[in-house]
Amino acid sequence: MRAYEIRSEGGVDALVLAERDEPKPGPGQVLMRVRASSINYRDLSTIEDPVSRKLPYPRVPNSDGAGDVVEVGEGVTRWRPGDRVCGTFFQGWFDGPISARDMSNALGGTLDGMLSEYRVLSADGVVAIPSHLSFEEAATLPCSAVTAWNSLVEVGRARPGDTVLLLGTGGVSIVALQIVRLLGARAIVTSSSAEKLERARALGAWQGINYRETPEWDQAVLALTDGRGADHTVEVGGAGTIARSVNSTRLAGSIGMIGVLTGGSFDPTSVMRRSIRLQGIYVGSRRTFEDMNRAIEQHKMKPVVDQVFEMEHARDAYHAMRAARHFGKLVVRL
Repeated sequence: MRAYEIRSEGGVDALVLAERDEPKPGPGQVLMRVRASSINYRDLSTIEDPVSRKLPYPRVPNSDGAGDVVEVGEGVTRWRPGDRVCGTFFQGWFDGPISARDMSNALGGTLDGMLSEYRVLSADGVVAIPSHLSFEEAATLPCSAVTAWNSLVEVGRARPGDTVLLLGTGGVSIVALQIVRLLGARAIVTSSSAEKLERARALGAWQGINYRETPEWDQAVLALTDGRGADHTVEVGGAGTIARSVNSTRLAGSIGMIGVLTGGSFDPTSVMRRSIRLQGIYVGSRRTFEDMNRAIEQHKMKPVVDQVFEMEHARDAYHAMRAARHFGKLVVRL
């Protein structure tokens, strides 16, 4: 079988498409034929800087993958060959608060990832794919969609009529927009691109703010909400945007802290003064994934896939991620 490997700190162009023996499932495991793998910013960062993450070489990248069960190991009754499944980002986090042990079982990091034609996973570390989704669509769910759902539902408790602020139009923000609509809430989306804002409105965004034209976009959010602010903010920027996100969020509102795409520093005094609940979000548990999938199935929601790359051209997908011109998700078909 073929699998991409990180073998050095040479970045995307140093990825090696290698031949490996096809694995066999042991007790409590399933063998999955991976049909598609989506790319997250975290995957790109891992490839570009494996040294600081202390990854052993070789390491297969990518946390997200969808495919079908080929074979089950001894004692597995939950799955059978032919079942369509996604792997969970954390192979051991089933429910409740995350633990250090859960964090030590992350695909594409501490464990080999999904950019491989076959992958053995724990039978407890896979979930069923919503029946109306393709493998390419389903491959977008394990990281960004679960993260967005965790932020909006588990942390933000978003309800019909709430206002949610979404930063940018990357994978997390666009699937968050779809979930906001599914929940009956309304979304304000920021972007530097007028074209992307129009696409966001076509997906159901209530309002869009071009932050290049309106650098003080937090004031624009307050104006749109009659000075109240958003009930919940999905914060993907990091230190460079968090101050404006806090100012954009209502008193006693909540912020899901997800990304670190911008540098800078932040004075947390405003979080205290505004009684903001600032919660770090690191994907979510299997139960969260399963809850989300039931909602996606019921509402027939389809994730937005910007572009699909064939396996031989996977490096191009990472370069596209670095260029940041995509709207939604980038996917590699295996």
